[in-house]
Amino acid sequence: MKKKFYITTPIYYVNDSPHIGHAYTTILADVLSRFHRNAQDDVFFLTGLDEHGQKVKQAAEKNGLTPQAHVDKLAPRFSDLWEKLGIQYDDFVRTTQNRHKNIVQSVLQKVHDNGDIYIDEYEGLYSVAEERFITETEYASGQFRDVKKIQEKNYFFKMSKYQEQLVKYIEDNPDYIQPDHRRNEILGFLKQP
Repeated sequence: MKKKFYITTPIYYVNDSPHIGHAYTTILADVLSRFHRNAQDDVFFLTGLDEHGQKVKQAAEKNGLTPQAHVDKLAPRFSDLWEKLGIQYDDFVRTTQNRHKNIVQSVLQKVHDNGDIYIDEYEGLYSVAEERFITETEYASGQFRDVKKIQEKNYFFKMSKYQEQLVKYIEDNPDYIQPDHRRNEILGFLKQP
């Protein structure tokens, strides 16, 4: 039976040239997409660049460029490398492209109009290197440096409105999230208040 198979690499930050880690994950995604294409599955393979964020801004400033000039200079290095490696992706997205911005704005507007977004304060431990909030357990592991406790006003999604529906769907469709430990991780998160 023909299946739909969607795969994406991380949408890489463009704060510097591509390196072996970028190549590794992109090659793995390419291998998986080729495997599924060979099995006659309907495959869509996405890769691309996240051209926003603190590290991108800092790298641009360090090089005396605007963030847009910085990412425009570095983006071809990624697509050129994928060509040299023979990567066969279906789409290469840049988050500064109008097509990307328009879709994101449209989706967020629908979510907002549906009453699923609200503004609130959040306080937590923020890893500057990882550019994400971390848990107390992650902090206690000692694996994170340059951690700050910050409080910020932000937009939040009303996940609670959809929790039961999502849990039921994931439990009724065990292959929906793979591997199993990731499905269990998501279910564990969704079953919390």
